[in-house]
Amino acid sequence: MTKIAFVGFGGVGQALAEILLERKGQLESCYSLDAEVVAVSDMMKGAVYKPDGLNVAQLLEAVRETGNVENYPDEPGVVKGLNSMETIQHTNADMIVEVTFTDVETGQPAIDHCRAAFEKGKSVVTTNKGPVALAYKELSGLAEKNGAYWGFEGTVMSGTPALRMPIATLAGNEITEIKGILNGTTNYILTEMEKGNSYEAALQKAKELGYAEADPTNDVEGYDARYKAAILSGYLMGTPISSKDIPCKGISDMTLEMVNEALKDNKKWRLLAQVKKENGEVTASVEPQLLDADDPLAGVTGATNAILYECDLAGPIMLTGAGAGLKETGFSLLIDLIDYQRQKTTAKI
Repeated sequence: MTKIAFVGFGGVGQALAEILLERKGQLESCYSLDAEVVAVSDMMKGAVYKPDGLNVAQLLEAVRETGNVENYPDEPGVVKGLNSMETIQHTNADMIVEVTFTDVETGQPAIDHCRAAFEKGKSVVTTNKGPVALAYKELSGLAEKNGAYWGFEGTVMSGTPALRMPIATLAGNEITEIKGILNGTTNYILTEMEKGNSYEAALQKAKELGYAEADPTNDVEGYDARYKAAILSGYLMGTPISSKDIPCKGISDMTLEMVNEALKDNKKWRLLAQVKKENGEVTASVEPQLLDADDPLAGVTGATNAILYECDLAGPIMLTGAGAGLKETGFSLLIDLIDYQRQKTTAKI
């Protein structure tokens, strides 16, 4: 049995809890994943812990009706009010689902949460980019040293398996280049501009549809894609590069005239994250690039994400899918939990 503690319980955490509840039988019979939620700790929604397992339906009901998990029924063995570190260090959970609101500039508090879990020999699955982009070498080493699993599939393309797919199914290839549209907000804006909308109008529409935040800086300046390029470099290319060392240019100075001129030349602008391996050296960048209209990435429109792997044996392989969404991101955590169970079953961890 895998005893799970949620650190953070917003929309993504609740989506995973719902999947675990709805598919409990299937997960046990098909993947031998018997997941029991024993704890939740959220800065805004409170905390509840029950060593022999919480009733997930009652947990979701409490948070959705009242906004506070501490409205979970008082039962024998229930403890309330533990903070995130107490939940990680002092509960009987062996798997931490780390889905807090984290500052991507510092990677906190997710880095400290991962570090604390690994030091206790506890495994972690997370959708937070900060720990992988900023502290991959340290944390992966700490997890390995303490026999813990670290899963972060959802950090690049949400539930689209941009990390596990190449590791599992492109094994034997040397991947010489990875490039992709890894931010749906900017791709949506560029697509709208191709329809004749100004940058400002396209951005406003993206905000109205929920693709862009009230402050869209992280997306439109390319910072989100830069963190993802750092993750791809460290995990798939074996060369950790600090996100701050990756040259980065966004689309905020893109004009309708630039987009229209490109279309006249049968080209399209796309904001690409790119990681290259040449002569044993790995480099990464994020910038708008002009692509021929028949380039596979040029055909990716709207908020869709896509990633292209250049392989020495298989040739170019492209993967497309949603790069966001609560259920999709919750699914990315499930991918990691199933992989953890498979490795545990084969006694690798």
